[in-house]
Amino acid sequence: MKRFPTIDHIVEAGFITKDEAVAYESVQCQYLKFWVPLMWANNVLVTARGENKISSDFGLRMIIQQLADFRDKCSSCFVYDWITVPLVYTQVVTFGVYSYFAVSLIGQQYLDTGQKYDGYEHDWFIPGFTVLQFLFYMGWLKVAEQMINPFGEDDDDYDINWLIDRHTAHSIPVLHASLPNPHP
Repeated sequence: MKRFPTIDHIVEAGFITKDEAVAYESVQCQYLKFWVPLMWANNVLVTARGENKISSDFGLRMIIQQLADFRDKCSSCFVYDWITVPLVYTQVVTFGVYSYFAVSLIGQQYLDTGQKYDGYEHDWFIPGFTVLQFLFYMGWLKVAEQMINPFGEDDDDYDINWLIDRHTAHSIPVLHASLPNPHP
């Protein structure tokens, strides 16, 4: 959204034409319309099959299945971005993990019941397995915190701009190679 805040920015970048932008904007939908170009691609494929540019119904079905899988993955990303994990969940889990291990550190101290303790004079030791549990739980907690917004701008997040640039750079030559040569 920062790189392409409006449809005009996508036109300027050369991903779509102005006519395609107008057609895209004319589709009435109150949510994201990521599926519209995929429906256009389906129509192009059906037309190509009707013109025998795709030689079999099986081939058409396989290509449409790949588009449907891609649409499903886009839908998952949309839902993941749209429905966020409430902040209170992370706060409650963080408080629970820290509280559990603070109590465990004290509660798992070894006390010799046959010895009479005067005040606080007893042997303290570090419970190794509790420390390992703490390290594992804290690691999982940090991973869960990062998964709340994997498309952010931290060093640990996916670099979406790099992915767009890389995929565009690699797909354009493949697309031009697959198109029929107008000057045989």
